[in-house]
Amino acid sequence: MKSIKNCENLNQKKVLLRLDLNVPLNNGTITDETRINKILPIVKFLLDSNSQVIIISHVGRPKGKVNKDLSLKPICENLEKKINKKIKIITNNIFELSKENLFSGHNNQIIFLENIRFYAEEETNDASFAKHLAGLADLFVNDAFSCSHRAHASVSKITQFLPSFAGLQLETEINALKKVTTEIKKPISCIIGGSKISTKIGVIKNLIPKFDNIIIVGGMANNIISYKGNKIGKSIKEQNCENIIKEIFETSKKYHCKITYPSDVLVGKNMSDKSEIKELDNIKDDELILDIGPKTINEIKNIIESSKTVLWNGPAGYFENPNFANGSHEIAKTIIKKNKDGSIYSVVGGGDTVSLINKISAIKNFNFVSTAGGAFLEYLEGKELPGIKALN
Repeated sequence: MKSIKNCENLNQKKVLLRLDLNVPLNNGTITDETRINKILPIVKFLLDSNSQVIIISHVGRPKGKVNKDLSLKPICENLEKKINKKIKIITNNIFELSKENLFSGHNNQIIFLENIRFYAEEETNDASFAKHLAGLADLFVNDAFSCSHRAHASVSKITQFLPSFAGLQLETEINALKKVTTEIKKPISCIIGGSKISTKIGVIKNLIPKFDNIIIVGGMANNIISYKGNKIGKSIKEQNCENIIKEIFETSKKYHCKITYPSDVLVGKNMSDKSEIKELDNIKDDELILDIGPKTINEIKNIIESSKTVLWNGPAGYFENPNFANGSHEIAKTIIKKNKDGSIYSVVGGGDTVSLINKISAIKNFNFVSTAGGAFLEYLEGKELPGIKALN
């Protein structure tokens, strides 16, 4: 990939900048600004290079139709305050825009196009739509790694019509993921959670040959606890996963990768209940497993202590209730402690995990925090991402 850092002359160049500003909105109010904060370096870099910046992004799933509730306006206003520059949002039909009139009539150096997913052509990866977009600029920068698993017009098709470059954040993301997939410092451990084991099986299978430890927590661990002959009460469990779990254990033996799952748990009668420590052979039919227990926490902490690299995707329990947040908090604290003395390289990804570390104001205490969901997991599975392939 060509990096925008190595582009020789950006002075007065019109730059089409693809970002992922798909932030959570509640009645027009942004509830998590992490994705906006992460794009500040590329925006400042281009403005300092005296480029004219045209931002493309999306919010939500408007399905090719204009939806005022999914406007980029609140995000545009938020970014204005962060960079202390006026930003105009262009609400005109994209097909009526031309390169010559985009910046006419105002002194703005930076503009927003309205939600690109208001156009059905975006998600169908329409070539003529991509060509029209390309006609608005001199070059294209993809700084939206988290959208790069999508074969969409403003992510992959557009590179056929413009000189194209990787953005600063996209490069950082790929370099961080390379450190846990190809440029590995061993021992390397993966802590993986989530509710469905079937959605993570590709990741687990791809990582087992490279990793020393795979630690399975969260709702997906219930499948393993049940597979091993224990009762899980009324806990969340995915059906028909026995063959998947059997394959995980067989593959791990072949590659000498240790699979760790909870040896004790915290339960409650409902999601807002108090917590009670339970051994695996003592779970009642009316109980829910909602966190890992103290023995499991100690086992995971020991694994982290002996690791040089850690990948974490998915909290250990139902952290929204503080009574079931201890497992996730202890994992975070152990990684942070190792990070501070420089004895570990840590990569964290996944929406829930990012929410968790935001809650404890620890986002700066990890080597890399990825806001990418699907793209993060598909990269870890070893899949080729259309947006990355298009830049190569």
